[in-house]
Amino acid sequence: MKEFFKFMFASFLGTLLTIFIVSLFFFGIIAGFIAMAENEEVKLEENTVLHIKWTSPILDRDSENPFADFNFATMESNKPVGLNTILKNLDKAIDDPKIKGIFLDMESIPAGIATISEIREKLAEFKATGKFIISYANSYDQSAYYLASLSDKIYLNPDGMILFKGLNAQIMFLKGLLDKLEIDMQIVRGPDNKYKSAVEPLMLDKMSEANREQIGTLINSVWGRLLLAMSKDRGISLEDMNLVADQLDLTEAVNALELSFVDGLAYRDEIIDILKDKTGVEEDDDLESVSFGKYTNAKLDKKEKISKDKIAIVYAQGSIVQGNGDPGSIGSATTSKALRKARESENVKAIVFRVNSGGGDALASEVIRREVELAAKEKPVIVSMGDVAASGGYWISTSADYIFAQPTTITGSIGVFGVIPNFKKMFNNKLGITFDEISTNKNSDFIDVMKPMSDFQREKLDISITKIYDQFINLVATSRDLDPGFVDGIARGRVWSGIDALELGLVDEMGGLEEAIDFAAEQAELGDKYRIKEYPERKPFFEQFMEELTGQAKARVIGNELGDFKTYYDQIQSVREMEGIQARIPFIYSIN
Repeated sequence: MKEFFKFMFASFLGTLLTIFIVSLFFFGIIAGFIAMAENEEVKLEENTVLHIKWTSPILDRDSENPFADFNFATMESNKPVGLNTILKNLDKAIDDPKIKGIFLDMESIPAGIATISEIREKLAEFKATGKFIISYANSYDQSAYYLASLSDKIYLNPDGMILFKGLNAQIMFLKGLLDKLEIDMQIVRGPDNKYKSAVEPLMLDKMSEANREQIGTLINSVWGRLLLAMSKDRGISLEDMNLVADQLDLTEAVNALELSFVDGLAYRDEIIDILKDKTGVEEDDDLESVSFGKYTNAKLDKKEKISKDKIAIVYAQGSIVQGNGDPGSIGSATTSKALRKARESENVKAIVFRVNSGGGDALASEVIRREVELAAKEKPVIVSMGDVAASGGYWISTSADYIFAQPTTITGSIGVFGVIPNFKKMFNNKLGITFDEISTNKNSDFIDVMKPMSDFQREKLDISITKIYDQFINLVATSRDLDPGFVDGIARGRVWSGIDALELGLVDEMGGLEEAIDFAAEQAELGDKYRIKEYPERKPFFEQFMEELTGQAKARVIGNELGDFKTYYDQIQSVREMEGIQARIPFIYSIN
């Protein structure tokens, strides 16, 4: 019998190992085909239309992992698109004589408003060359319409609508749930951090007046910038635009036409005919077009820059955490290593630090900031802020030589807080579980999540938070050449739009990633003779592949399944991360 079980176990183990090896081989073959398809050179015909339809999330940097967001059920890729690739492709299209125009074909654009603004500015450059941009959708949401509004012509399905309604910021409050579960969230916010409202969902059931004030100021500032851009391109007054939003007039396609928000109502086949006419194609012939993804592999007869001099772009996107990060987080070890490599490279003459983060762990933020400070002593370090660079995201930016932000970037939030959960009552009363302990010293149980803090322990935590807040204030005051008292007055956790931050002296100039790169080249006296080197360096393919099969895949599957409801999931995840001392933006914000 013993031999039987030994044989059975060995057979079972062998079968599992065989399945694992075959699976790896199978996925390797798929990855090879995907990589070949993605890298296959595309040949363009004359008078080609560049077809843009972004449905994948737009991040700051694209992924080289062929399995990123790959759906094995449908065998289709939904790999995130990088802003870096988008800007590069649009630059190429500007100079490409075979690209006649652009067809913007999207109902929504999966990106933050500052990212959309950078893309919009590049599309404006394309349009300025005399090439056309035509937009069409069955319906537009506000983000898609904002992008489309610069087009030469905007078309809408006769039965469609434009969701034009103004901005709305919503926060989910968890206090009622925590009360029912008898979980006590012990919160310490330091000296008068009244705007540091990231903890409000844990302690209130609605916004405080201070939080309502700051969010109202922020979204009105952002909405004002969007209206200015759309008003300029469509020739509609700001007053009329606000009136249309208030009345929800664009829920009917015919109103969108009558009010000059679109130039025509048409079906898709009619749009194809319009594009054929614009490119001189006969009615019975096929329209020459190329998808944006395939256009990445189109070659342009243009001499590439040959230089040993480089500008490093160090990407930092996501929540700030201690240790190693991943594509969705900023690890203090990972990002510090990237900054250090860029600093120590003799060929890297300047660094652009692309920050897109609402903050996170305070200590991790300081570790990264220190590496920025060291780099700035040896070469120019320029920060480019994305959709958000607030709290910890602003902290890691403070030691740079110069800061660029978009008018709609969310920044500031200079403040810290501490959260220590107490699960004692939940375990005692809900689950019938009790705990007992013995200690060697009076405060051996400091920061124990199974009992409340003593007054002495809370005081110690408050002292730590106050010290970190003062450090944050002094960092900003020193790096921005501002009076500490003034910084304290505009801090206390308050968020600001990029345009307001410029007036307050928190950033130096309005601009996107390209403006930051150009400025870095100017500071390093490189002219246009340089290449771009991106950090952190990519992981080996097999490591990326294994991550996709494990944790990374899980996060993406959740996102795909939840769709629009993922915002609420993100808020809950954000609360889960609030343990210890945090420098984090006060709310999760999206535009729809």
